[in-house]
Amino acid sequence: MIKKFIDKLLGKPAVPSKKASPLGKRVEIGADVHGIDPTLLDERAVKVVKTLTDAGFEAYIVGGAVRDLLLGVRPKDFDVATNATPQQVKGLFRRAFIIGRRFEIVHVVYGRGREHEVIEVSTFRALPTAATETVAGNEKTSKSELQGKSHAVDASGRVLRDNVWGPQVEDAARRDFTVNAMYYDPQRRLVVDYHGGLADAKAKLLRMIGDPETRYREDPVRIIRAVRFAAKLGFTLEPKTLAPVKSSIALLANVPASRLFDEMIKLLQTGHSLASLAELKKLGLVGQGKPGVFSVLDAMLTASGELPDGVSGKFVRQAFEDTDRRVADGRGVSPSFMLACMLWHEVLGRWTKIRQGGEPPVPALAQAIDAVFDARIGDISGRGKLAADMREIWMMQTRFERRSGSGVFSLIEQPRYRAGFDFLRLRADAGEIDAALADWWEDFALGSDDDRQALLADARASQQKQPRAVRAPKPAAERVEAAEPTGDEAADDADAPPARKRRRRRRKPGGGGEGSAAPAAE
Repeated sequence: MIKKFIDKLLGKPAVPSKKASPLGKRVEIGADVHGIDPTLLDERAVKVVKTLTDAGFEAYIVGGAVRDLLLGVRPKDFDVATNATPQQVKGLFRRAFIIGRRFEIVHVVYGRGREHEVIEVSTFRALPTAATETVAGNEKTSKSELQGKSHAVDASGRVLRDNVWGPQVEDAARRDFTVNAMYYDPQRRLVVDYHGGLADAKAKLLRMIGDPETRYREDPVRIIRAVRFAAKLGFTLEPKTLAPVKSSIALLANVPASRLFDEMIKLLQTGHSLASLAELKKLGLVGQGKPGVFSVLDAMLTASGELPDGVSGKFVRQAFEDTDRRVADGRGVSPSFMLACMLWHEVLGRWTKIRQGGEPPVPALAQAIDAVFDARIGDISGRGKLAADMREIWMMQTRFERRSGSGVFSLIEQPRYRAGFDFLRLRADAGEIDAALADWWEDFALGSDDDRQALLADARASQQKQPRAVRAPKPAAERVEAAEPTGDEAADDADAPPARKRRRRRRKPGGGGEGSAAPAAE
C-alpha cells in the first residue's frame, strides 16, 4: 500500500499484475447449453482452425465472433486464437502475412480482389509482469527504445508492445470485456469461458476483466470500444466498469490520431450511428462545451453534443439513417461518403466565405476543402484515398448545377457518379437545394437517348426564361478597340455588331467523342 502511494506521488505508472487481471477458471460449455447455430460459422475460419489443430496446435474462434454467435448473429469478422507462434502460423498457410508491431498477428488471406477474406490469427498472450519496461515517449518518439522489446508501456501505463506468448488462461485475462473473452471450438462445438462471459452476454452486460481503471490505462481505446458495444448490442456498462470512464477520457490524448480515427469510423458504421452518438454524449466524450475526442464530430455537433436544428442537422441525420439501413441490409458502406456528409456544412460555410472574398466558385471550393481537411482530419494514415473520394463527391456538386453541353454526359460516366448523386439527393431531401435538380439528374442517368435529349431541351428552355443581368454599355473608347469582337465578347457588348453564329456539332446520344471529356471550365 505504501509503495503504491509513493509511486503515485512520483507519477510512476501502475504496473498491471495478475491480481489486477485475475486468472479465471476454465468452464467448458456444450452445444446443448450455448446453442450456437453451426450454419452461422464461416467455412474459411473453420478451415483455419482445422489446419492448426491438424498440425498439433490448439486453435479456437475467439472474441467478438463468439459473442455474436451466442446472440444468434452472424459475425462480420472471424478471428482465431492459437498457441502457435506467428511464424508457425505463417508456415502453415500459402497466403499468410505477419503484421503489426504493438500486437503481432497473422492475416490468412483467401480469395482475391474485392471478394477476398482475411482471417486474423493471434497467438495466446501472457499477462504482463513486474518486469514490464517503461519508455519515456510513444510509438513514434521511442522507436529505438521499443526495438527488440516484447512488452513495454509508456509513462501513463499504456501498452506499446504486447508480444509475450502464454497459456490460454492468461490470454483470456488479457482481453477487455468478459463477453469478448470466450473461445469456440467449431469441431467439438465447445465454448470455453473463463470469466462468466456467457452469463454476461445473456444479461446484456459489459463487464471489464480485472481492474477497470488499470485496463483503461493500458489501452484508453477500450473506452471507445465500450461505447461501440453498448450502441451496437444494446448492452449496459456494469457500474464498476463505468465508474472510471470519465476520469480516463484524458488518456485518449496519448493515442495515435490514426488509431482514434479508425475507431471513430468503426463506431459510426456499426449500423447504430445515432445510438453511438447518444452513448458518446452520455459518457462525456462529446458535448462538454470544449473540443471533444474526435474533431470530425466537433464539426457537425453543437456544443451540447447534439445534431443542430435546421437543414445541416437534418442532412447529417438522414445520412446516418441511410448508413444504418445499408448495414442492416448487408450492403457495403463507404467511410468517405459518410465523412463527406459529416463535414459538408463546414466546407459549405468556408466556401461561401471565400467566394464572398471574390474568389471564383471552383477554386474557392478547393480552398475550403483543403482547409477543412487540415482542421478536422490532419495527417492520418489513409488520408490520401479518403481525401480523393471526398473531394470528388464535393466538387461534383458544382457540376450538377450545369445541365447543358457535353459535360452532363461525361459526368454520369464518372466512376464516383453514384456517390455524388446520392449526396445530391440527400441535400435535396434535407431541403438544402431544390428537389427538381436531383430529379432531373436521376431521370437523365436512367433515361433513354430520346429522354436525355428532351431533358436537355427542357433545361435549356428553363435557363432561357431566367432574367439576364443587364450590363452597363462600354465606353466609346473600348468599343473602338473592340471593333472586331469574337465569341463571348460579342455577347457582352450590346453596341457591337452581332457575331457570326457558329454551328455546333450535335453530339450523338451513344456517348464517347466530345461527350467523354468535361468542358475545360469545369
